[in-house]
Amino acid sequence: MALAQSFKPRLNNAFKQLMSVHWWMSGAYLVLFVTGTFMSQLDRSVAYRGSLYDFHKSIGVTSMALLTWRIFLLLQVWWKKYTKRSPKFTTAWFKTVALHSSLYLLMWAVPIAGFLLSNSFRPNNVKFFGIVLPDLFPQNEAMVEIGRSAHFWLAYTFLALIVLHLVAQWKVVRANWRRLSNLLKPRTA
Repeated sequence: MALAQSFKPRLNNAFKQLMSVHWWMSGAYLVLFVTGTFMSQLDRSVAYRGSLYDFHKSIGVTSMALLTWRIFLLLQVWWKKYTKRSPKFTTAWFKTVALHSSLYLLMWAVPIAGFLLSNSFRPNNVKFFGIVLPDLFPQNEAMVEIGRSAHFWLAYTFLALIVLHLVAQWKVVRANWRRLSNLLKPRTA
């Protein structure tokens, strides 16, 4: 029994939790990019357009909540790691920190620009799965185009950095793809 317990994974491991939130957020961002691209092409006369926008905003709010949790976990991981030893300030370390800092900044900025767009267009325009959220910005017709442009350009800058992140982590991406492919293969008896 003691041998089995020694191989049992620790459920409170902050790094494992951080990676779990990472993958949940990556799924949320995939949904956000797909729905955002699709809904922006829809004609205003399409009946489900408003529902799709509400769903997109709800997933955006969810991603902000996950981001808050993720930052908390990241700070735990950094605390545990860097109280034991200082980081090696190499060029690779600075590149990694710069890329990840930019990603985190955009994870915050894109939904904030979405709030600016939605709130500027109409008050009480952001719902979290049907619950109206308080406005972060006042209604202001002059800010609608600024919010739309900021949300668009920040989102596609974020997407470009995600692609850079995938390239930088290509070995991990390939290993995860292999695991997923093996999982989905039909099993023979």
